[in-house]
Amino acid sequence: MKKLFYFLTLVIVFMSSCGEPKIAVDQILIADKIYICNEQFDVTEAIAITDGKIVDFGTAKEIKSKYAGKIEEVDGTIYPGFIDAHSHFYGYSLTLHKVNLINVSSLDELIDRTIAFAKTSNEAWITGRGWDQTTWEEKGTLTNNLLNAYFPNTPVFLKRVDGHAGLANAKALELAGISVNTNVAGGTIEIQNGRLTGILTDNAMNLIDNIVPAPSRSSEIKALLMGQQACFNAGLTTVTDAGLDLGTILLIDSLQKTGDLTIRVYAMANPTDENFEYFKKNGPIANDKLQVSSFKLYADGSLGSRGAKLKQPYCDHADHSGVWVTEPNELVKLYQQVYDIHFQANTHCIGDSANKRVLEIYGNFLKGKNDKRWRIEHAQVVSPEDRTLFSKYSIIPSVQPTHATSDMRWADKRLCNTRMNGAYAYKSLLKLNGWMPLGTDFPVEDISPLKTFFAAVYRQDTKNQPMGGFQMEEALSPKEALLGMTLWAARGNTMEQKIGSLEKGKLADFVILAEDIYPEKYMLKTKVTGTYLEGVKK
Repeated sequence: MKKLFYFLTLVIVFMSSCGEPKIAVDQILIADKIYICNEQFDVTEAIAITDGKIVDFGTAKEIKSKYAGKIEEVDGTIYPGFIDAHSHFYGYSLTLHKVNLINVSSLDELIDRTIAFAKTSNEAWITGRGWDQTTWEEKGTLTNNLLNAYFPNTPVFLKRVDGHAGLANAKALELAGISVNTNVAGGTIEIQNGRLTGILTDNAMNLIDNIVPAPSRSSEIKALLMGQQACFNAGLTTVTDAGLDLGTILLIDSLQKTGDLTIRVYAMANPTDENFEYFKKNGPIANDKLQVSSFKLYADGSLGSRGAKLKQPYCDHADHSGVWVTEPNELVKLYQQVYDIHFQANTHCIGDSANKRVLEIYGNFLKGKNDKRWRIEHAQVVSPEDRTLFSKYSIIPSVQPTHATSDMRWADKRLCNTRMNGAYAYKSLLKLNGWMPLGTDFPVEDISPLKTFFAAVYRQDTKNQPMGGFQMEEALSPKEALLGMTLWAARGNTMEQKIGSLEKGKLADFVILAEDIYPEKYMLKTKVTGTYLEGVKK
């Protein structure tokens, strides 16, 4: 009997030592640090992945003892795939085939780049984007005189970096039927000494945009695939496209279904009759690759081109306070359509007047706290007394930190010091709801999410200026900035059940960086060493 007792004891001990059988998974990734970016902000060492989804996370010891699969030890730091909460993916992709005017330092350089591009182009029109006259040493009124001299017979239209102003040559103006007597609601046509300067802003630009030949389908596809690769190279796994027509939305959908386009897209629909009719009939598009459940609307223009609608006149243009790109009474009608089909309303608001008026109109629809996730895109200048409207009606401020570090050179000239305490106030806006999505607005700003993080936390440009940072009381913490590019961006896009963190059950979208950006101020030097969708490197 004693022998039997000892035998059974040994069996029990042996079985206990064996433990539970390991669970089979496709892969186990181990790194010094893995930022999960969940609400608890867990930082760990290992994740297990099966069928493109996160199975579990924990220490390397915990995961290896529980799961069996291919183990890969990663040299670098792992983060959830970065999400750009406000960009223009389609427009950016098309600019890769146009005159690149980013960082031109003068009108002469703008002309030189345009001439060089024209030598390689067979297009009937020359178009481009990216100039920013606020960075030029030369001051004064920008005119099309040089464009007219070099391109007397070819129409040329070159947009400012923010897309809210453009420079057209005489041929383009002629083809569009624009004269000194032309007036456009919600836009301006600049005239000097009785002559057109070629500068158009906001809705006036549509007169030319509407006659520029549309790109061919093959050109669109080629551009989108190039844009996708640029996003992957930057560590982006999901992009937000702030304003698309139906044809472009359906093109993206078709390319995703064939597997040609794999990047995830949250697309805001333009407020066209065609879009409203389609989505009223068919409802939102919501799958793992594409989310279309919002409309993009425009209240005003940009601060750089003085189109942002301010409560008081511009300090450097005393008789001008900006423009309503869409009049408030028209916005109300559009919001009613958005509300009726249960979509998000995402409105471009830059100036303090535009922000206040749209927040008030939103409140009339939303009534109080809610989960409709209506958004204010940019929220660039908001009077402190108006900020409470965000929390009162659960309105999301969607901001772009690199706008602050780009505009800081001249913003006070537009606004005066008296209004700067309401400008680029990201910390104050974050406190209102406790979360806030971050983006770049590319191609207005650089595509890199690392620059978003740097600008949000250190409030400096890429040259580490200004010393000590710009309005540092409005800086975000590293944790807040990282969540703004991951979980909070996904939440703003109503996609947080699928992406935004490396939690159990979510898609295994992640990025590997050579260094950990969280504690390192000079992280702009780090490299993206891998971008993965559903565990597959892109």
